[in-house]
Amino acid sequence: MEVKQAETFLAVAEELHFGPAADRLRIAQPPLSRMIKQLERQLGTELFIRSTRNVELTSIGKALIEPARNLVTASHDAIRTVENTMNGKVGHIRMGFAGASTYRSIGDIFRRLREEKPGISLDVQSSMFSPDGLQNVLDKDLDLAIGRWDFLPADLDSHVIAVEDVIVALPPSHRLADAEEVSMKDLAEDSWVSLPVGSGSALQNRLKNLAMASGFVPRITQTAPDSWALMVLVGVESGCAITVSSVRENLPDPGVKFKRIADSPNPPLEVRLIWRKDNMTLAVNAAVNIAKELFPVPE
Repeated sequence: MEVKQAETFLAVAEELHFGPAADRLRIAQPPLSRMIKQLERQLGTELFIRSTRNVELTSIGKALIEPARNLVTASHDAIRTVENTMNGKVGHIRMGFAGASTYRSIGDIFRRLREEKPGISLDVQSSMFSPDGLQNVLDKDLDLAIGRWDFLPADLDSHVIAVEDVIVALPPSHRLADAEEVSMKDLAEDSWVSLPVGSGSALQNRLKNLAMASGFVPRITQTAPDSWALMVLVGVESGCAITVSSVRENLPDPGVKFKRIADSPNPPLEVRLIWRKDNMTLAVNAAVNIAKELFPVPE
């Protein structure tokens, strides 16, 4: 049974008269009668008992009402889904983000999405390092990712949602705990805690570059899976760490001492929202536009 046949059958079944059913369908009565006869031939059984005075459903006709309604409803739902998807009212977004310091940004984006596009479902993957997020976007396992990158491939587009200062976190009892700023040379003999070696993290790269510019290789004694764990290790005197201003501002105070780094070059790190240029679905476009509204390009 096709959808048009189901609609025709239901009109006659509900009106129990070919004239009103034809008016309801806005067709003439003869074509309506032919469609019903064709459906009965197709099914190999009568659906209606016709007389000069009235029309009645056969037992098979009565049994067919619910399946016919389900077919018509499913068809309407499918059309509505396509229309809503085409105009961006529904869709699915997979987003990854790196570290607790981006919680506020991603929370703001998701809250606005739910307000303006409640039909868009969200799949969030957290606690991944920025290089992992970038690779997942390139591999089409994620639609969007938030993180910090020193370099982005040409296949990706991005929007800067924050600019963060790179700072150093010192243990509470460190000899330079009261200084306003510190030089990396003064920390050459200290132990360091870091994000996993080889993770490709922009912060880990910055630690290497700052230390190299100051003439030493950092002695990394422990690694942490994320920024919060990193600060906990600093707080328990495991070593110093390179971090960013958003960690200082957004994470619970672990008792560490945050200091400006006197050395240069030490440019700020950009936090970016990234996506594939060939994946600008209406749902992704909605999320990108919301991010651009919430986080204008920093001056």
